[in-house]
Amino acid sequence: MTNDTHSKTLGYLLWIFGFTGSHRFYYGKPVTGTIWFFTLGLLGIGWIIDLFLIPSMDREADSRFVGGNSNYSVAWLLLTFLGIFGVHRMYIGKWLTGILYLLTGGVFLLGVLYDFWTLNSQISEQNHSGKAPR
Repeated sequence: MTNDTHSKTLGYLLWIFGFTGSHRFYYGKPVTGTIWFFTLGLLGIGWIIDLFLIPSMDREADSRFVGGNSNYSVAWLLLTFLGIFGVHRMYIGKWLTGILYLLTGGVFLLGVLYDFWTLNSQISEQNHSGKAPR
């Protein structure tokens, strides 16, 4: 049985903006995602190489993270485009912090940065516990 937690399609879509490291954050690689962000994808070289590495990053993420009620791709799309409004936190059942993000611009963007580093783990923990989003 395959644990398909992450989408190659979304990985490639995020790769288009890969010089920001977004695809690396999505696949659970926050350290290199941060490096890509500050170096524009290692001056574009790492970004091009990642075009060929996405299938292996997808397989690794599928084996690392737990599937379940919360969909990783949906949560990442919400974080990427609506992060400062906390919609991704509400989606995974963290209503109080979601409302806090809504009222504070993602707790002044620091919370959004934290979520770029930890969203996969947050979803995996919730899916492992078997709790449905509230």
